[in-house]
Amino acid sequence: MTIHEDITAVDELDLLGDENAVDVELVVLDLAGTTVRDDGLVERAFVLAAERAGIAPEGEARDTALRYVRDTMGQSKIEVFRALTGDEEAAQRANAEFEAAYAELVAEVGVEAIPGAVETIRELRGAGVAVVLTTGFAPATRDAIIDALGWHDLADATLTPAEAGRGRPHPDLPLTAVLRTGASSVDAIVVVGDTASDIGSGVNAGAGLVVGVLTGAHDRDALEAAGADEIIDSVADLLELLGLDRHDG
Repeated sequence: MTIHEDITAVDELDLLGDENAVDVELVVLDLAGTTVRDDGLVERAFVLAAERAGIAPEGEARDTALRYVRDTMGQSKIEVFRALTGDEEAAQRANAEFEAAYAELVAEVGVEAIPGAVETIRELRGAGVAVVLTTGFAPATRDAIIDALGWHDLADATLTPAEAGRGRPHPDLPLTAVLRTGASSVDAIVVVGDTASDIGSGVNAGAGLVVGVLTGAHDRDALEAAGADEIIDSVADLLELLGLDRHDG
């Protein structure tokens, strides 16, 4: 799967070459690790949550749990805690502690956008392409990030698993983004993320293009194995990939 190589204007922006060209109508972007720097905040919040909730608080048990958190980065956090605890009450307690810990860390150390993320989103929307931000976090955690960055009006919508149904790698987040924005088909969407779960979600949704970025949790090999059609260094390179880099020449 490749991007059309002779794009000169947004009306000509298409996927899959000339014969069955499809206009790009929607770009679905992950938050932490893709458009927002993570800098280890997810892992730090997990460690605090594990201690406070009494699940794998130390030693080998915590190391094993932390590896699972890394491997499942991008997935719904409540589902991660359900897998780790095997108990709904314990999972809910740990998830609540995670949300509180992440919000505390955001307030303490702040969050930053990936360089070029804001400009990319604005350029896409200026070209008539809808943008939806998605995350595996709970709504409260999502809101803490959006509030800290002042991103309330940056994208067309922001979605969590609580608002879409199931988390990644299920297709619910991209498909809900299609419904929210009125995109005409899944072929017309581009899904971008830094984890295997992000890529899996795009693939399972049948997105026209699924793009991995190397600014987050998983490396090139993991993103390729998950089914990414293209891999770029950063979301800042997305405009060029889609033929919308208007700063050249």
